[in-house]
Amino acid sequence: MGGRSGDGTVTRARRSPADLAILVAGVLVAVAAVAPIAVHWLTNPPDQRLVDVDVYRSGGEAVLRGAPLYEFLTEPPQLLPFTYPPFAALLAVPLALLPWSVVQVLWVVAIYAALAVGVRYAFRPLIDRAGRYAPLVTGALVGGLAYLQPVHDQTRFGQVGLFLMALCAADCLAPSTRWPRGVLVGLATAIKLVPGVFLIYFLITGRRQAAWNATLTAAAASLLAFMVLPHDSLAFWFDAMLNNDRVGANNGTTNQSLNGMLLRLYWPDALTSLLWLACVALLAFLGFRLARRASLAATRLEGARAHSAELAGIAITGLLSVLLSPVGWVHHLVWVVLVLGALVGDGRDLRRWLVAVPVAVFFAFRIPWWGTRLIGEGHGAVERFTGRIVQDAFGLAAIALIWLLGRWLIDRLQSQTGPAVSSPEKARVGTLAP
Repeated sequence: MGGRSGDGTVTRARRSPADLAILVAGVLVAVAAVAPIAVHWLTNPPDQRLVDVDVYRSGGEAVLRGAPLYEFLTEPPQLLPFTYPPFAALLAVPLALLPWSVVQVLWVVAIYAALAVGVRYAFRPLIDRAGRYAPLVTGALVGGLAYLQPVHDQTRFGQVGLFLMALCAADCLAPSTRWPRGVLVGLATAIKLVPGVFLIYFLITGRRQAAWNATLTAAAASLLAFMVLPHDSLAFWFDAMLNNDRVGANNGTTNQSLNGMLLRLYWPDALTSLLWLACVALLAFLGFRLARRASLAATRLEGARAHSAELAGIAITGLLSVLLSPVGWVHHLVWVVLVLGALVGDGRDLRRWLVAVPVAVFFAFRIPWWGTRLIGEGHGAVERFTGRIVQDAFGLAAIALIWLLGRWLIDRLQSQTGPAVSSPEKARVGTLAP
């Protein structure tokens, strides 16, 4: 707890030795939990680990060499192209200046730091209830959530998804900010276009200033990239961005977007495209309505319940970013971290725990790949049909979670009575100001 000095300035009390010990213990719990994952992938053969970090690093290397960014490939055997906006390549330049072994370790550390940031915002009511033991609770949550498949695959591939989630969560959920709301979402959008769906969320919930700030930030970052890399910027916006095949086989099991699920039906291309557009329009309409419902509910609730409602709207938007995109890999579904935070809330509601735990267990297994064992030759029609459904398990679950958050959770939050928080300090809710 802090106090006020004689001149009225706020002072912070020093941590006691016991508090420092708890903080260290929390860090050690998290490190011990994530160490098996980190060690496993960092000791994999050099050409089979953190391949996406290699893509970012190659982008930075292309910038330094003055080579065509979207023709530059990673080293064999992967030979992967750079698929991100030019602004991301500028940010990746420092990676090209460091040894590859150092980059890998630093990236893994940064991934789990970003997870910790996301956990702190998503589970704030639960963590606040822990009082001085908050570091231990945070460490346990980071360690447990690291084993969700989307989070695990962030380390496996060396992805940016947790960084983007942390930026969006901080922008939307911080009780107060030193930056204009929307700036971090704009930055995330300039790095990877998908977080741009939060512009829609801002608009439909009346946060026009946040939408404007996000748009200006993304535009400024993209303009900066255009000034430094004009030819590469033109190549991205008018060619590379429009070529979905650059990122890999869109019909692969790991693509859990609506497009991926439809492509795995192997129907005629024209029919698939038509169905995809129809499904995208329908899911966007229903999904954003539920996101708006959740956000509006937050304005009528208080404390932990308001936080859960606002978080539900943000989590729905994150899930929509994966489902509506032409390509939504399993590791893009890190938004399930926010889903679980919304479901758990401050941890007082047993029924919400009974929903959250099965969701966490479900995403801890590689369920979509179980389906691939049922669709090969030698299997009957029923097995193949079942296999297709199981193969789409995470995408279908994401659709179900949108309903679960927007309908069931919001209805439950609005029907509950009793104290929402246990103290004024814990009543902070970082909902966005219009």
